[in-house]
Amino acid sequence: MVSTFTLRRTVSRLLIGATLLGGLSLAAQAAKLADVRLVERNSGRVLPVYFHQGEYWVAGRPGANYSIDITNRTGRRIMAVVSVDGVNAITGKSASATADDGYVFSPWQNWGITGWRKSDSHVAAFYFSESDASYASRTGRPRDVGVIGVALFRERAPEPVRPAPPISRRGPVNEESEKSSRYDGAADAQASAAPALPAPGSQNVPSPQPSAAATEAAKPHAQEKSADLAAKRSPSPSPSPSLGTGHGSLETSYTSKTEFDAATRRPEQVVRFRYDSYANLVAKGVIPAPRGERTPNPFPAQGNDGFVPDPPRW
Repeated sequence: MVSTFTLRRTVSRLLIGATLLGGLSLAAQAAKLADVRLVERNSGRVLPVYFHQGEYWVAGRPGANYSIDITNRTGRRIMAVVSVDGVNAITGKSASATADDGYVFSPWQNWGITGWRKSDSHVAAFYFSESDASYASRTGRPRDVGVIGVALFRERAPEPVRPAPPISRRGPVNEESEKSSRYDGAADAQASAAPALPAPGSQNVPSPQPSAAATEAAKPHAQEKSADLAAKRSPSPSPSPSLGTGHGSLETSYTSKTEFDAATRRPEQVVRFRYDSYANLVAKGVIPAPRGERTPNPFPAQGNDGFVPDPPRW
């Protein structure tokens, strides 16, 4: 089962099982806590990931339902805060990368997030729609349409319980040694009562070999600014309307509540995907144009005389 962390510090635990299909994406391989990938639900196809100008892109098929499949790659519980078009997939509020309102995964567990959560028993399916028909646009938030983000948090480990010091049984001592012994005992009691300090760097443990996705997670704001500047300098025309995520039909998805205490205030890993239609990604240069593609010629033949012949079997 998976669960979510809410402002009331409770978590929705999904009760229906799901099987993850296909291989890992580039961004998923670089994830520190979990693998994340987008799956077209009707075909079970894992959407390929394209890296372009510091961003990871996927091509969606208009009208197709999809899921955000997440696999916990640790031996501890983690929480995944899921943002679609800048909207939290559980609450419908503008998303924030904080340890609230996310799905909680047991050790090594995988699960597919299939829609906007409507209640403890239903979701409205994710599907690729035109941007103007997306849930974010229809609720007055079109600015971040076309991006999916997953912020990952590790659960705080329980603090070890220190055993009580043994009671010493000693013989008679003089007054000075007794005073010294009582002073040392008080210091030991204070030391045992003091909380253990966290290990240096425990809130953000670096990966052994940082990747492009990890760098992106560490500097999301700087990368968003650079991407926005690049888009303003060299805008690319789109041959068709851009994609967003619509509010689809209701599906059964039961949940329950559980508690979760995040180890850090900020996510330890952020996985981010931009998405649009295949044709638009080709036009933007994200996907190379197919080789050998022939441009139609309005005048393929020269010098043909006569009139239009009948087609075969006419």
